[in-house]
Amino acid sequence: MSKYLWSAIAIIALLASWPAYKLYSELGKSKSEDPLVWEEDIKALLKNAPSKPGDVLFMGSSSIRFWDTLARDMAPLGAINRGFGGAKFGDAIYYADKLVDVVDPAAIVIFVGTNDIHPGATKPPEVLLNSFRELIAKIRRTHALTPIYYIAITPSLMRWEVWPIAEKTNQLIEQFTVQDETLHFIDTGPALLRDGKPNKDFYVIDGLHLSDSGYRTWTDVIKPRLLADLAKN
Repeated sequence: MSKYLWSAIAIIALLASWPAYKLYSELGKSKSEDPLVWEEDIKALLKNAPSKPGDVLFMGSSSIRFWDTLARDMAPLGAINRGFGGAKFGDAIYYADKLVDVVDPAAIVIFVGTNDIHPGATKPPEVLLNSFRELIAKIRRTHALTPIYYIAITPSLMRWEVWPIAEKTNQLIEQFTVQDETLHFIDTGPALLRDGKPNKDFYVIDGLHLSDSGYRTWTDVIKPRLLADLAKN
């Protein structure tokens, strides 16, 4: 085999492994409780996430970040993707001012919390509820009346053993949102289950992140809700 062919194979292997390396790196950062590990990611994110008035701002962890088809899936709504790595509630709170620094968003959609609940290092539901309240309070400093939608923590194959804790967290957050007409709760969990367990077709090989089919399921649940609600405003 010629050296040129070997070089081509090496380049292809490197390119193929890069997304996996990035994912591995982000999962490593997600174990840290120091939000500064995401500082460079936030700088890059804000540099490459333009916005215009009337767009819907999506923020949160890697399930938002990896939603490559978000703009197309949400059309005719404009969509801004400000998801980063394996963000936890504390990270979202720390960077909230920067993440929501957009002019007149039609709505803000949040998906965060799943990285606070995993085997061996799980925060109590009551603590996560308080974190959610803190995040909302911080967003309200600049967007006092903008509708905010929380996508419930999703079931996953990787973290199925701690799903009861996630369910309790979702329940507490939903109970909090019903007290405020500008807060909304979207539960995509039932659509991701089959026979009471996560449907493997909706997840990539790691059993945590959504597959293309998983994102289509998210779109089928989230988009009609946004279109219906925002049409009323």
